[in-house]
Amino acid sequence: MSTPAHDPLDDPLARERAHLAASRAALRAMREDVEALDIRDVAANWVNAQVLTRQIDERVKALADLSDTPLFFGRLDYLHAPGAERAEGAGGERFYIGRRHVHDADGDPMVIDWRAPVSQPFYRASKKNPMDVGLRRRFGYTGGDLTAYEDEHLSDPAEPATAGKLLQQEIERPRVGPMRDIVATIQPEQDEIVRSGLSGTVCVQGGPGTGKTAVGLHRVAYLLYAHRERLARTGTLVIGPNRSFLHYIEQVLPALGELTVRQATVDDLVAHVEVRGTDEAAAAIVKGDARMAEVLRRALYAHVTPPTEPVVVVRGSRRWRIPAYELEEIVTELLDRDIRYGAAREALPQRIAHAVLVRMEQAGEAPDDRVQDAVARNSAVKAAVKAVWPAVDPAKLVLRLLSDAEFLAEHAAGILDEDEQKTILWTRPARSVKSAKWSAADAVLIDEAADLIQRTHSLGHVVLDEAQDLSPMQYRAVGRRCTTGSATVLGDLAQGTTPWATRSWAEALAHLGKPEGAVEELTAGFRVPTDVIAYASRLLPHIAPGLTPVASVRENPGFFEVRTATGAADVVDACLRLLRNEGSTGLIAADARIPELAEALTAAGISYLAPGEETTRETRLTLVPASLAKGLEYDYVVLDEPRAVVDGEPDERTGLRRLYVALTRAVSGLIVTHAAPLPAQLAE
Repeated sequence: MSTPAHDPLDDPLARERAHLAASRAALRAMREDVEALDIRDVAANWVNAQVLTRQIDERVKALADLSDTPLFFGRLDYLHAPGAERAEGAGGERFYIGRRHVHDADGDPMVIDWRAPVSQPFYRASKKNPMDVGLRRRFGYTGGDLTAYEDEHLSDPAEPATAGKLLQQEIERPRVGPMRDIVATIQPEQDEIVRSGLSGTVCVQGGPGTGKTAVGLHRVAYLLYAHRERLARTGTLVIGPNRSFLHYIEQVLPALGELTVRQATVDDLVAHVEVRGTDEAAAAIVKGDARMAEVLRRALYAHVTPPTEPVVVVRGSRRWRIPAYELEEIVTELLDRDIRYGAAREALPQRIAHAVLVRMEQAGEAPDDRVQDAVARNSAVKAAVKAVWPAVDPAKLVLRLLSDAEFLAEHAAGILDEDEQKTILWTRPARSVKSAKWSAADAVLIDEAADLIQRTHSLGHVVLDEAQDLSPMQYRAVGRRCTTGSATVLGDLAQGTTPWATRSWAEALAHLGKPEGAVEELTAGFRVPTDVIAYASRLLPHIAPGLTPVASVRENPGFFEVRTATGAADVVDACLRLLRNEGSTGLIAADARIPELAEALTAAGISYLAPGEETTRETRLTLVPASLAKGLEYDYVVLDEPRAVVDGEPDERTGLRRLYVALTRAVSGLIVTHAAPLPAQLAE
């Protein structure tokens, strides 16, 4: 009797690998189907053809199979079929959960999008609430190869409720390159925020390593899935603090199949003029104060002058006269309506023309809309509008406010005191908009003035990351971009490192124009090691007394060491020590010390990158000025001279906040090197 041949598909891991191979083949077929589409008989004209071609190209890109990215990362086995009675023997369904939907040639799903409702129990189900899930399986990958799996029998009371090793390994996995998605490791409290509705604004307060940035980006991906048509019309935008940060996160959404989300900084949004100057901290604080909005409004509407002369319109042999008092009534009515300055100015000639038409009708004529439009374009009407409600250039308005002490005093009376007015006045007034050395805060003022004149286009959803560093006027600039939409605000009050840093999220949401926004707090630290976050949290009582410290939930405590250094050579040695490990290393130092450390690294033959440049297997060290460290993350960090980081800021509180940021950039290990004494707050 012969022994039956072993069937490899009897092995669960082999079966899962076979499903992965079949799913990749199905995704490839989906992509080929799109590439083969012939639009010649569909497109009615050249414009339609261009639009369809672009849509097809975007669809092809969205269906790309990234070889080193798992196509699915989990599996759910339900106890019962949807809608079936929960009777014994009623078989449930099995779903593979992945980054995007994949179906076979018959249209049957092989991988379910992580955002679909049926996928939600993968993130939310627990022993206490299994959500009808009998088995939750997580998969482990090496590159793109499926190499392990781990099961949780949620409905089995005999099995203990413990965090799986694969989940923990995925959270702690070393990284090289930009930020990646966390779609395989989203936690229940994070998932709740991710799946919150489009209509509401959500503010997420999260300490280092709590995943707030990833939560915000995944919320965008979820909203695009759930409200694709609406957001395709209105648009979405991710706002970050600087270009380095945006480069760091730019691959997260494309990896989830979302290619249409625009990214920008606040400076990009308000780029009406070229920024070539800088403000002293005191001037920037006043310019960023929300009171400046009222100063600008007053200065703008001061251009409206009550009419003193009648308007006389000549048409053929007839003369039609609108007296000054009636013109004044029209102007007053437009002012009382509180519409944009530019919209009111566009409405004024039509209102005057309407008054003329009323007189024509009273005289027995029968004018129509064409006559009214012709009267509105009459030279006498145009001259009256120019005199009463002149056009105003927003940059010229701000230029005059910052250059003309009398003009500023007139419109800031009762709002800014004399010292504040002197603080923002230019010592050397510019001759023109082009020659002015505008600062970043000036550009925000111009944006405010531009919105007073003409409404800013509103998007469907805006994500604002590292929001704690924005001034009230910057919040207003962002809020203008989502007046008819919603926002996701992400930040950490303890990491505010500007003199005008946010004091409370309620205040920030009010400036954003979203006072009803819900504030959620993430306090579980998944990325920062226990010893590191405990050390950094010594600073919290001094920088954000009411904030809840982050509690690390890492099983791996990580590596932490404080070393005395005698010079740059010791710092280089610390970098070499960490570069022996797998993953990325960041050398963070006060901005003033970067040139010396760069020279030391070069002398030692160690290649390094600047923030925002992508690490490779060969070059895994990034030299990071402390001012650019916020939002970035490295497997290992060497922090040079904490005292120099603190002293590099205008005041101690801001310096300690900058130090808190620098201390919390490490995922697996941190070495602090110092020659000068450490700040006293770290010794407590």
